[in-house]
Amino acid sequence: MERRLLGGLTPSAFLRRHWQKRPLFVRGAFSPAEPIVDVASLLALGARHDVESRIVERRGRQRETRHGPFPRARPRARDWTILVSGVNLQSAAADRLLRRFAFIPQARLDDVMVSYATPGGGVGPHIDSYDVFLLQGPGVRRWTTWFSRGKQVYLCEPGDLLYLPPGIKHDGVALERCFTYSVGFRAPRGAELGAAFLDWLHERGLPDSRYGDPGLAPAGAPARLPAAMVDFARKTLARIRWSGADVETFLGEYLTLPKAHVVFRPRRSGRALRDSLVRLDPKTQLLYSARKFFINGESVALRSAALRSLADRRWAHGSALAHGALARLVSDWQRAGYVHFEAP
Repeated sequence: MERRLLGGLTPSAFLRRHWQKRPLFVRGAFSPAEPIVDVASLLALGARHDVESRIVERRGRQRETRHGPFPRARPRARDWTILVSGVNLQSAAADRLLRRFAFIPQARLDDVMVSYATPGGGVGPHIDSYDVFLLQGPGVRRWTTWFSRGKQVYLCEPGDLLYLPPGIKHDGVALERCFTYSVGFRAPRGAELGAAFLDWLHERGLPDSRYGDPGLAPAGAPARLPAAMVDFARKTLARIRWSGADVETFLGEYLTLPKAHVVFRPRRSGRALRDSLVRLDPKTQLLYSARKFFINGESVALRSAALRSLADRRWAHGSALAHGALARLVSDWQRAGYVHFEAP
């Protein structure tokens, strides 16, 4: 299946030749018989407070961007686009599309953003700091990419795919009413990780003490930074310690933490774990390392081949999980809405 998606390339060949190196354009990469969401459903998602959305309208040479929710959005005849993020969390079809890219580590997968545009619609030329697969649903869109030696134009028809690595300027313009599905990837920046890691350490007890100077003498140079305060800061910060295991736990919890607007809604199920098919909720991110599992911002120290299979495939037979502490853990996840018990 991936070979068609990648124009006959194996995942290994694609990653070696194109990933974060050069674009790839594939005719007929998938079959868009129907849009993964129709216009009415997309507008309904754009009206919700727990879904990220924006509308971009072009007026002459200017574009106006508004952020949702949009309780009464109506498409204009021209130059209008609505973009809804995280549609894979709301649509099974969008989630299936995202999972076709499982040859990329799940820690890198972000979401499926769906855009619907009327003729002339688009967000304008821009550069993304992350990899993106642009899959064309019903309708036609013209993509222009710019390089140091010129530009390249792609006419994307239903079923076509355009992969762009980070840093390439591109612009997509709808030539008719059309849907585009953007599969994006996470690429945390160093400053972002550093700030989040310090917050994580703080929650677990960073060294805390208050500076004092009871023997303070009159200041001869009031604007000079006091040497005693510099020494206090140096000694306090030198007490901050962390281990490789701390970094691993932080990263797993950080990468699986749901976005602020995500809400889990448990489903009632009278099925016993042993007799069920266990499936991860589309909103759930389950990752693992050699020693721990990470689910939706939480971590648990556990070794389980069955749980690794659930994380990799996003489903597992309940009979493989219905043992001791693991069974209790999975049942707790079911009550939280992280997993669902279904008929096998």
